[in-house]
Amino acid sequence: MAALLYLFLYYFLCFLSSSKAQMPGFISLDCGGTDEYTDEIGLEWIPDNHIMYGLTGNISIPGETRKQYMKVRYFPADTNKYCYTFNVKTRTRYLVRATFLYGNFDKSNVFPKFDLSLGASYWSTIVISDAANIEVQEIVLLTSSPTISVCLSNASTGQPFISTLELRQFNGSLYYTIYETQFFLKLSARINFGAGSTDSVRYPDDPFDRIWESDAKRRANYLVDVAPGTKILSTRMPIDVSTDEMPPEKVMQTAVVGENGSLTYRLDLDGFPGNAWAFSYFAEIEELSPNETRKFKLVVPGMPAYSKAIVNVQENAQGKYRLYEPGYINVSLPFVFSFGFKKTNDSSRGPILNAMEIYKYQPINYGSPDAIVMASFVSHYPLANWAQEGGDPCLPASWSWVQCSSDSQPRITSIFLSEKNITGNIPTELTKLVELVEIRLDGNSLTGQIPDFSGCLNLIKIHLENNELTGSLPSYLANLPSLKELYVQNNHLTGELPKELLNKNIIFDYSGNEDLHKETNSLNHIIIIVFSVLGFGLLLLTVMICCLFVRNTKKDQAEANITNLQPAQKLGSFFSEVSAESVHRYQLSEIEDATGKFAKRIGAGGFGIVYYGRLSDGKEIAVKVLTNDSYQGIREFLNEVTLLSRIHHRNLVSFLGYSQQDGKNIIVYEFMHNGTLKEHLRGPLTRERTLNWINRLEIAEDAAKGIEYLHTGCSPTIIHRDLKSSNILLDKNMRAKVSDFGLSKPAVDGSHVSSIVRGTVGYLDPEYYISQQLTEKSDVYSFGIILLELISGQEPISSESFGLNCRNIVSWAKSYIESGNIEDIIDPSLQGDYNMQSVWKIAEVSFMCVKPHGSQRPSMTEVLKEIQAAIEIERASSGLGGGRTASKNSADHSANTIAMELATPEQNVSFPEFFLQPGLR
Repeated sequence: MAALLYLFLYYFLCFLSSSKAQMPGFISLDCGGTDEYTDEIGLEWIPDNHIMYGLTGNISIPGETRKQYMKVRYFPADTNKYCYTFNVKTRTRYLVRATFLYGNFDKSNVFPKFDLSLGASYWSTIVISDAANIEVQEIVLLTSSPTISVCLSNASTGQPFISTLELRQFNGSLYYTIYETQFFLKLSARINFGAGSTDSVRYPDDPFDRIWESDAKRRANYLVDVAPGTKILSTRMPIDVSTDEMPPEKVMQTAVVGENGSLTYRLDLDGFPGNAWAFSYFAEIEELSPNETRKFKLVVPGMPAYSKAIVNVQENAQGKYRLYEPGYINVSLPFVFSFGFKKTNDSSRGPILNAMEIYKYQPINYGSPDAIVMASFVSHYPLANWAQEGGDPCLPASWSWVQCSSDSQPRITSIFLSEKNITGNIPTELTKLVELVEIRLDGNSLTGQIPDFSGCLNLIKIHLENNELTGSLPSYLANLPSLKELYVQNNHLTGELPKELLNKNIIFDYSGNEDLHKETNSLNHIIIIVFSVLGFGLLLLTVMICCLFVRNTKKDQAEANITNLQPAQKLGSFFSEVSAESVHRYQLSEIEDATGKFAKRIGAGGFGIVYYGRLSDGKEIAVKVLTNDSYQGIREFLNEVTLLSRIHHRNLVSFLGYSQQDGKNIIVYEFMHNGTLKEHLRGPLTRERTLNWINRLEIAEDAAKGIEYLHTGCSPTIIHRDLKSSNILLDKNMRAKVSDFGLSKPAVDGSHVSSIVRGTVGYLDPEYYISQQLTEKSDVYSFGIILLELISGQEPISSESFGLNCRNIVSWAKSYIESGNIEDIIDPSLQGDYNMQSVWKIAEVSFMCVKPHGSQRPSMTEVLKEIQAAIEIERASSGLGGGRTASKNSADHSANTIAMELATPEQNVSFPEFFLQPGLR
């Protein structure tokens, strides 16, 4: 008991300390500001005066004392765009928030109206209607490149301006949707119901700094039509919020209840009608007597398809003071959205509502096909003002020195960089602008040779005069079919003028190049050419000899030049601490009755034996009975009970309680109907059900989500330490959950722990075995072995399958994969029913996972993204769409499954049919 208390206090203190530190990946930009400072809630603000040009204006609003709203950055009312560009982590979700407080900064009393965009993608039109109100725009997006740009443009009235710009990096799978490569999420409503004041809840109560608006802060057409009998409810009890979106505990400690049997609201949704991500948050925070129930359903007038699911918060959340998060991944909503919750006839209490979020799907425009080329081009000039405009070169407005075509995916047609003090060679990126019509680089200090523009067949005008270019005049210029003007005068060009160019009917000025002359046929010229060829041949032979000599040296050095992946930064703890009293303790007699005195044995391991049981209420359970009564066995039992009482995730096997009586140590779990992954790959279950490739990918995705939660959603990080296919269990719908936490350990210092080596042979990280330094990358190694099992169906260690010289699955698979012969390791039971590209992707990530050094291995978040990419490949090739597949002979969905046909967002993107269960997406 002392050990349990110590661990509880440790977690609690760590949670308190982590909650005070600003999360990594936060950027808070005071637009127009000049100082760095920390505000009253602990956010660190930096000025934009070193990263953005434009003018600054002072404002003063009565009652507004926050420093970030004392100034604004504003820009001319012209046709240009003005962009802030930030470095970000690719394939990572961010919250991006921009705010605008006009305050009559320009002393004109002309309310501005202008566009806000994310790169080339339209975000919103900012319409100021009150000088003293703050306009807030917020989105959630998955980054696809190392930078993002927020741009202001196309002013209709007044001048574009901005007050603050904020980035908040999310972890793991927060706000994950299968559409995130096509759409970002634009916030329409995030409401804290039952708030005791009009104040919003944000950082540090919400470690991701989402702003939860109070339902008491009413405004026109927002949260009106409130039903009679709507009362506020609050609690100080801790709430377990460790589900997908992890709303702050403070928000979940308040709610509204419909004492007359209903809750109703109406609100205007900015930017709608459209397709939405819409979720409600419920937690039972009221003490109900044993004979009382709270059941209710969603009621949306005119939308009966969304009004079927019955909500029982305490049952759905598996207990009081725990979050239940139902909703719709994609639903079509109107501008005026009326909704309500109504109690069922067999319910004794009215509905409850703690919070709600609604986002609109906003299409991503990847912009000009020339955007990547131009980003590379301007990167050569980091100090030049003209290269700092940011965003897409063509959308929503072109850069000031660029002209673009009017296509839906515009291409760059003209470059105007005359007299910009540009030095160095002409960057080859410009030669890749295949639709280029005109290029003006005259009046600079460019050196080197003229690059090959032969691929730019539409070029009409080339201006390279008044530079310091050298070398010959390329002959390909004569072959440009559209060329009308060629200006190369006043450079240092040499050699002969191509005869074809002289005969071409164009405006051609090459004066001022003293060593540029017309063609001659002198003998000296021929001799020079012959000796040049001979010299080049000799040089080439010398280079080849040198290359052979240093080849082995370079090979030896290659390993030393590997760039190590940096360990992922740890996030704060977002699960509430559970006291020992709140963990259900079963009587031994209950367990004996449920199991028929331990009659049906369903599994066994080094820890103990697992039995099947059914409680008096019909709930099926799995009962693990400790057989090792040594100190180590008791410690593993206490470790598992302690951890399982604190971690809750849909991809971790649910812990129901424990029993310690008459010398027996027992843990009770939810029953997983379909056994272990190992049994489906190599056991007797392979005769009953075949796991096809997409089933295996989905199982890998589920397991990876559970492990990612342990690594990034818990503080300190929890290392499982015994990942293997027999510890991945499958429920009746073939959803995978990670089990067996007897050997798990918290990474106390956030990076590694010294530990006696424990685990299972074949899955054990060799670096951990040698160094006895345990990190989360040890779990990544074990998971890599599991991925190889999914590909091959083979066990990790087998001299029979792999031979005496190989014995382990890594060496065996590596010999085939490195030779490109992956077909010979694929499980024959798959019978060719797979997309080879998705198999290769899993093979590649598995070998990244089993790299010899942990620093070379990816994080579980990166592994999860690769698995999800493989699933997308497989579904696209098989026409399965975005929904989860069902394996052969899989059980029917439970009675409370909601089937819905997803509406189609803008741009005619097809959305598949989804199946949603209460609490699940």
